[in-house]
Amino acid sequence: REGVPNPFAILEKPVHPVTIPQPFAAAKFAVTWVEFNVFSRDTGTNPLGCWYWDAEAKTAKLDEERSWQFPGFPQTDFSQPVVCVSWDDAKKYTAWLSTKTGQRYRLLTEAEWEYAARAGTKTARYWGNAIGSGNANCAGCGSRWDNKQTAPSGSFRPNAFGLYDMIGNAWQWTEDCWNEGYQAAPTDGTASTTGDCKHLVVRGGSWDYIPGNARAAIRVRLVTGYRDNNGGFRVARTLP
Repeated sequence: REGVPNPFAILEKPVHPVTIPQPFAAAKFAVTWVEFNVFSRDTGTNPLGCWYWDAEAKTAKLDEERSWQFPGFPQTDFSQPVVCVSWDDAKKYTAWLSTKTGQRYRLLTEAEWEYAARAGTKTARYWGNAIGSGNANCAGCGSRWDNKQTAPSGSFRPNAFGLYDMIGNAWQWTEDCWNEGYQAAPTDGTASTTGDCKHLVVRGGSWDYIPGNARAAIRVRLVTGYRDNNGGFRVARTLP
């Protein structure tokens, strides 16, 4: 909640310089339902089982029947970001996309993700420190999708790099192994390949998380096979 001490602060420190020597491209939008559908039909991949928050019971539950196709809310606009996808699913997608296009696609590293999300800003969000209203989709962001479901991609203004939904809507998987803070983090923008590699890092917040989690610095760990109806991913590729 706004004004409450940030329980994640220790995981977001120390502040440290990072130099990214190799140019990279980040997708304008998170991977959408329709894009993942093409992958699913082409490869026969159809992951099932998805966690969700049961508000009445106040606990997370696994529904073996839920999936990226049926996450528990309507995705009638297929430009919405795909959710209920694990890190393993995302890696299969980037491998497939690389083969289809002849270009090497991958997930963003943590450092690349934050650089792309901030787009040259130093505030909590790329539009400022306050959450405001109508800037993103979260449980208290002032949008009509708040705490209900994902919003169609492009529903909110992009950051200065032209990237949409870097904050809110759906958590985004990165390439990095989990570490409790940045004490041993790479300083060249590459992914951390040491630490707890059974857990990977997601960034950005989502439609059902409070505004305090919709920030450029927020980082959370999840098991590589975990699927949730608030989690998706964005693709990237290294440029010459």
